[in-house]
Amino acid sequence: MINAPKFIVDSNVGKLTKWLRLMGYDTQFFDGSDDSHLVAIAQAEGRVILTRDTQIMKRRVITSGQLKAILILSDEPELQIHQVIDTLDLDCQFGPFTICLECNQPLVERSKGQVKDLVPPYVFQTQSQFMQCPACNRIYWRGTHWQAMTRKLGNFVKG
Repeated sequence: MINAPKFIVDSNVGKLTKWLRLMGYDTQFFDGSDDSHLVAIAQAEGRVILTRDTQIMKRRVITSGQLKAILILSDEPELQIHQVIDTLDLDCQFGPFTICLECNQPLVERSKGQVKDLVPPYVFQTQSQFMQCPACNRIYWRGTHWQAMTRKLGNFVKG
């Protein structure tokens, strides 16, 4: 999907970052306090702003429709992700597990041999598929945590 939305997530809805990355969406986390900087990044990079800050929503660039922003209504992370999925009609199966949850970089497939000394012995023995972040070098595999997140994503699809 070439025209997939990219996001910038305000720190007041930070948990959305992980879930959007998990689904495969390019999602930048903004932990600054300068709303103007957040808006400038969104404009420069064509990102949708996700925030609970009503003041951001009043900015002319947003009210005029030049920049898309979504005012997140709930404090509850699951309701927040449902709101984003519903508002933008997002595909929860867009590209799951293809972006690093830590630093937002596309993951690269790695062979067992390439990760032998980088994962615990049990993981090496029991897993066959590995992905690695080229930026932070974090390794991902389809263990129990992956299974739990997959179930949670499935709930978003049904919800």
